Amino acid sequence: MNKFIDISEENVLKTYNRMPVVFKNGKDVYLYDEDGKEYLDFLSGIGVIGLGYSNKKYVEEIKTQVENLLHTSNLFYTATVAEAAKKLTKISGMSKVFFTNSGAEAIEGALKVAKKYAYEKNGTDDYEIIAFNHSFHGRTIGSLSVTGNESYRKPFMPLLSGIKFAELNDIDSVKKLVTEKTIAMIVEPIQGEGGINVAEGKFLKELEEICKNKDILLILDEIQCGVGRTGSFYRYQKFDIKPDVVTTAKALGNGVPVGAFLLNEKAANSSLKPGDHGTTYGGNPLAGRAISTVLDIFEEENILENVKRITPYLEEKLENLVKEYEFIIERRGEGLIQGIKLTENKNAGEIMKKALENGLVITVSEGNVLRFLPPLIINENNIDEMISKLEKSF
Repeated sequence: MNKFIDISEENVLKTYNRMPVVFKNGKDVYLYDEDGKEYLDFLSGIGVIGLGYSNKKYVEEIKTQVENLLHTSNLFYTATVAEAAKKLTKISGMSKVFFTNSGAEAIEGALKVAKKYAYEKNGTDDYEIIAFNHSFHGRTIGSLSVTGNESYRKPFMPLLSGIKFAELNDIDSVKKLVTEKTIAMIVEPIQGEGGINVAEGKFLKELEEICKNKDILLILDEIQCGVGRTGSFYRYQKFDIKPDVVTTAKALGNGVPVGAFLLNEKAANSSLKPGDHGTTYGGNPLAGRAISTVLDIFEEENILENVKRITPYLEEKLENLVKEYEFIIERRGEGLIQGIKLTENKNAGEIMKKALENGLVITVSEGNVLRFLPPLIINENNIDEMISKLEKSF
């Protein structure tokens, strides 16, 4: 493994402090390094590998698509993209979809939708967008502009103007920022990078009501918490919310780099037109096949039901840790996006490193929080193994 680590350190731009392991292959919910050591994966590539590493149907469909057709550009129609679009709009309840290569690109598209919507309505570029503290929407200039962490934004100023930050679950902090110039609000139903902060259903409904009454676009970023992770395909569906724009990625492709932004009829009809937006790779035949296959497997293998079934067991085991260890303050999360917040004298990053040594892959979030994003196919035995390895790491 040291050979590949040395090559990477010499040739790859160092924007990540990578963990000292080189993974070679995966099976179900396990990863294996170049030396053959097994690791239980409770990170799933930061919420990407929802179906695990060896779903037979997924692997065969991707192989077949690679053999047939990889790319044509968006100047032409392809069957796989048509199928993926039909299935995704149906399961999301939205009207239109634009496929991207990543979550950050989906955010960029959503912001362009908001800007164009305002321009079509008012013919002006003098507008404001409300985002939220502790949010994370990506690393591009646009997505950084609405990311509620100053340390991420500061080195790249000036960013987009007119961005204001409210507090999650504090509707008064939102109302104070709304003006005649407000054209959009962007919010994660669960803040992943920000510390596994869960937006209350009541709060999301209140945002929806404000946006509806004042003709403000409601953008929901479900890149990390969507695609089944909370037990519904998208979390907003639990509260019967009708967003104007939804961003999605990560588990949508189960490892093939894909993303998308979805629009309701109002946003679709009054924003982006031919020439306003584009992508060379986004929504190519391989991406379409990956998305379409993931959606089929969700239905055929009852993935959402497994998430609903297994969640209480995972939450119970994490709550037991809160009771047992004085340095654990609380459990946070919903479904299979969970976290435990630690006291300041216990370094979550050091525990993450020790867990890797013990054959467990996890990560951390803002606020000294250990974050758990396992594949959506985990069972009770996997959870028991995770708890055992985690306690050894403590």
